[in-house]
Amino acid sequence: MAVLSAGEAWSPLVGAAVPALGPYRRFCVRLPTGGRYYTVVDADDRRVHGADEFLFGLYAQGGAESTSETYAGAVALFLTWCAVSGVRLEDTARYLGRFVVWLRHYDSAEPAVVAGPGTRPVRGPSRINTVLAAVREFCKHLVAVRILPASTLDALYRVVEDRDLPEEIRGERTGLRLRLRPRHRVPRPDRAVDRATDEEVVSLLRACLNARDRLIVALAVRAGLRRGEIAGLRLEDLHVTRGRRARCQIEGPHLHVIKRANPNRAAAKSRYSREIPCDPLVVRLLDDWALERDEIPRAVDSDFALVTLTGPRVGEGIRPELINELFEALSRRAGLERTIHPHMLRHTMISNVLDHGGTLDEAQALAGHLSPVTTSAYLHPATSRLRAAVERVPTRLTGFVEEPR
Repeated sequence: MAVLSAGEAWSPLVGAAVPALGPYRRFCVRLPTGGRYYTVVDADDRRVHGADEFLFGLYAQGGAESTSETYAGAVALFLTWCAVSGVRLEDTARYLGRFVVWLRHYDSAEPAVVAGPGTRPVRGPSRINTVLAAVREFCKHLVAVRILPASTLDALYRVVEDRDLPEEIRGERTGLRLRLRPRHRVPRPDRAVDRATDEEVVSLLRACLNARDRLIVALAVRAGLRRGEIAGLRLEDLHVTRGRRARCQIEGPHLHVIKRANPNRAAAKSRYSREIPCDPLVVRLLDDWALERDEIPRAVDSDFALVTLTGPRVGEGIRPELINELFEALSRRAGLERTIHPHMLRHTMISNVLDHGGTLDEAQALAGHLSPVTTSAYLHPATSRLRAAVERVPTRLTGFVEEPR
């Protein structure tokens, strides 16, 4: 799409107006600097002014491209609903309940058919809540630039006390504190994310056909890296020699996780960099992969640590999606009863740290979490540790129950 100058061919988005020319869709914008972000265009491929300002603002503040893509898709759905329902933009916040029902059943592949309750939903609770979170941020932006009235926030949030929050979030402050809670959220079934067992990890490693795949598995389970962090590793991030390097906090082999804008769309989740120690297994697999990597001609010109092995992108940095495909293939090849996802190995790593005497602050630092509350969601204590915890408590009921024989 041609670059538009100020005031040229913008799709209107003003208060008290019903968005027209739907359906809307997200669109990738390539900037002269080489960066990319996602915006929203109408049926005539014109960027929507208010949405574009909001989404470019996310990019300018250092947001990940994947976040921009997710938010753009959510805003496009929101504006499409406004167009097909005839609801004025300034009234949408009051009718978000209807938007939720529409989201559950609207299929962009068949936009003329919107099934009602009783049919199989197109989107689940997690996806709907993600869309609603993006829409709330979009509406807050429209309030800030005075396209929507401030009363819109009253329809989006309600004021509640913070006593339901964990103590780690509330801190040591005393007295009554208030916070904003979203009015519209779809309940999700309580389903804990499981950790992969050590036996499953060994099976995955044995199913690998090359050193690169073994290294990917090891980086997930021994360093706790997310898939975007694995795909975004650069050669300069790998410090596997002994001793301490200048400006490095950790002595000995370690790697750096740094947030960057990468052409393969890989990105670290946190804007804060962190250093992670590498154990002997990761160091050995890094050495094995270095030998195989040197045999790929096009990889010589790439500074990505992990590159694609086949196809037209051979030698280029691997895409995060490829890591998911790899784990699905490894799970099938290993004959596992379930598919192991990369994030399950991250849960394994954090749980193993605590199972073997690590502390919560150590696990938090290795995971790169800002709050220990986030880390606690990753903990899956081994059953043997639970039994040991109970048995460590001294028994003081000898006068009440009989001693075991």
